[in-house]
This record gives sequence, structure tokens and C-alpha cells, in this order.
Amino acid sequence: MRGTLAPGAPDYVYLPFDVPPATAELRVSYTYDRPSVPPGTPGNALDIGLFDERGTEGGGRGFRGWSGGARTEFFVRADEATPGYLPGPLTPGTWHIALGPYTVAPQGLSYEVTVTLTEGEPGTTSAPVYPPERAAGRGRAWYRGDCHLHSWHSDGRRTPAEIAVLARSAGLDFINSSDHNTIASHAHWADAAGDDLLVLLGEEVTTRNGHVLALGTDPGTFVDWRYRARDRRWARAAREIRRAGGLVVPAHPHADCVGCAWKFGFAEADAVEVWNGPWTPDDEVALAAWDSLLVASVREDRAWLPAMGDSDAHRDPDVVGRPQTVVLADDLTREAILAGLRAGRSYVAESRAVSLALTVTADGGGRAGIGERLRVPAGTPVTVRVEAAGAPRCSVRLVTDQGVLFTGGPLPVSGAGAVEWRTSSAHAAYVRAELRHETAVGPMPGAMAAFTNPVFLGTT
Repeated sequence: MRGTLAPGAPDYVYLPFDVPPATAELRVSYTYDRPSVPPGTPGNALDIGLFDERGTEGGGRGFRGWSGGARTEFFVRADEATPGYLPGPLTPGTWHIALGPYTVAPQGLSYEVTVTLTEGEPGTTSAPVYPPERAAGRGRAWYRGDCHLHSWHSDGRRTPAEIAVLARSAGLDFINSSDHNTIASHAHWADAAGDDLLVLLGEEVTTRNGHVLALGTDPGTFVDWRYRARDRRWARAAREIRRAGGLVVPAHPHADCVGCAWKFGFAEADAVEVWNGPWTPDDEVALAAWDSLLVASVREDRAWLPAMGDSDAHRDPDVVGRPQTVVLADDLTREAILAGLRAGRSYVAESRAVSLALTVTADGGGRAGIGERLRVPAGTPVTVRVEAAGAPRCSVRLVTDQGVLFTGGPLPVSGAGAVEWRTSSAHAAYVRAELRHETAVGPMPGAMAAFTNPVFLGTT
């Protein structure tokens, strides 16, 4: 099947082909041209996926896999499939190749897709086995996790087993599978999980107007990605994620890659990924934007949006667990971890070495921690206390709805220390803490080592 796509082509193009009875294997390969383009002009990039005889309609009933631009060929059989694709019956009927012209050069994009069908007896499709929803926890405790990871089932280069080894080395208690636009990895995590590692299942829903983590959904939950913000389909997709027990978490909302920045707003979000991979300028922008959302939530007296941090690790040298979200949960279970993340009882740390505690105590009694609210009589003084470890020479900053109101001196080389600051609900609607690395001379505050979700202050 050959064709040419012009600039401005539809986001998805479907190529039908017939699968006859007694087909044992379906194999697909494709190529496309890559002409030279002027500096600053996107060249050709063409994604690919597969839908079976059940159709290409929204909701993905016929979905059989997606590899984006990570592979030039794949196969599907009843008993096995290329990573990113779902094994299963090759039912006779009209199937479709799905092409996604991610970017198209001014000269156009010419493609050729080859589908090879092999006759034979179909194999047997095994029932999927998913990881357990509980690991051996420590009761109510702080648990470390990385909820944005890519395996070889999308554009990663690591197997689930390899990711699990790295997660354990990073001191993680839980991880979340989040391959781009496919759930094919869900049935391949059971052997990687264990009493010491909880594996949540999900998807990075990769639309043309931003990416969002479907975090901790029921096994096998497919979330469609074939829409833009203007199509008004996002709210329905978000509801599907929550119906499947998951959280809606916009990822790297200010990333500058094509289609990566979040354009759907945050009305449907349960949390937002503020820190993605090594700390970079787009994370600084995301942190400032998130802080503005906190101010708006106070001003409008509405629910606030918790922050998270994840590695988005794909391959070497990406570091699994850098950063990681540390959440206070009742136990190491899917339900308890998601409840802690949803409530914002969490902070983000650069690595397992860094820990951070934030408490606010009112004169005369009353105390609250991260993600909690402390209501005190108007004008009552409160003491904000931050305890840090594993952060040598880092400075402590306290941020409120009025901005940065306290900056402590560098912590000792041991990396451990505590600071206290006095304020009241009249001067701070919330308080959150940051640990910043030392920086060269200049106006920048230094790279992040850790930050907390806020403690809110209110008057009774």
C-alpha cells in the first residue's frame, strides 16, 4: 500500500486490508521518505499501529497495538506479538493499518506499507496474568515511586524485568507502567513484581495536544488518544480513566517537543507532573505554573491540584527513580498509593538519598503535615518546621501564596538539618518547602533537590 500525505494531512490515516480465514500470522513493515528541510522546519515522522476487524472507532474496541515511530516492522499471532502489540485471534475480516503523520515536511510524506499474511493453524491465546495489587508494605508509611516509565512495548529500550531491577536499585517501593498509547505491557509485569515492588498499570495517553498519565488503571484498560483539545473529547477520556480506578495526571505540561505541551487545561486532572526527569528550565516553568494554580485554588475556595515527579526513563542513560514521588499511604497497595497521591500527601525527591518533612504547628495546639489543612483562630501564630536529609549544601526555601518568604542557609555537608519559621494564616494561605542545590553566581535559585506539596492554613 503506497501513498503520499501532504502538509496538513489528518492526524490519523487508516489503510484497510482483508484477513482471510486460516491466517496464522500477520506481519507488517513500512518505510517513508525523509527529504531534507530548512533549519527549524520539521521533517517527516510517521507513526504506525494496528486495528482488527472490530474497527477503528473511538474507544479502541479493535485496537491491536501501537509502536509509534519506534519500529519499522511488527507481527501479530494468536500466541505472540511484537512488543507494543496484542496477541490474539486473527479473525477474518477487514483490518486497518493506522498511520499517524506526526510531522510532515513541506515536500510531503510518501510511504509504503507491506502486509504479509501467512496461512496455517492458529495458535492458542493464553489468558493474561497481571501483577498483584498488593505488596508487602510497612503499614502507614512513606513509600517511594516512579509513575512514568517506558519499556520496549513503546519507545523504551528496557524490558519490564530490567526496569524492575533498576527500580529496586533506586529504592522504589512502587512503579507505574506508562507506555505510549498501548497497554501491551500489562500482561508482562507479573514476573517483575514481588513483595518488595508494587507494579501499577497504566498508559501515557499521547495526543497531539499533550501527554497525560492514566495512572494505576484496571489491567487492560485502553484509553484512546486520537483527538485534540478542540475536539471536546478529553473530559470523556478522563472519566474513563477514573472509572477504571486510575488517576489523571498531565505529564511534562511545559515540555517544548512537538505535541508535548499540555493544552487541555487542568479541570479534569487529579494531579500534575511538575518534575520530569533531570531538572531543566521547563520544570522550573511547570513549578511556577503549578504554584499559580495553588493561589487560584485558595482565591476561589476550590480543590487544589497535587504535584508529582517522575523519571520518564526510556533507555540508558535515563535514571529510573530520578526524580521520585514519596507518598504517605496506609499500605503498599494500589488503592492506598493512589489515595495518597490523590490527596497530595506527598513530596518529590531527586533520589532515594533525599528526604524531606514539613509540619505546621499552631500555638496552643493543632498540627498539620504535607497535603493537610490546619485551621486556627485568626491571627494565631504558627511554626513551620522543615527537616531534611541527604541534601548537602542545599538551601531550604519556604514558599507561600505571597512568594518565597524564607530562605535558609546551606545545609551542612552531612546533608541533614532543620529550619523553623513563624507566620500565621493571615500572612500565608499555604506553605510548601523546596530544597535547592547551590548555584553559580546569578539570579537563578539553583536546581531542585526536593519539594513538597503544601500545608494549607485557614482560620476558624
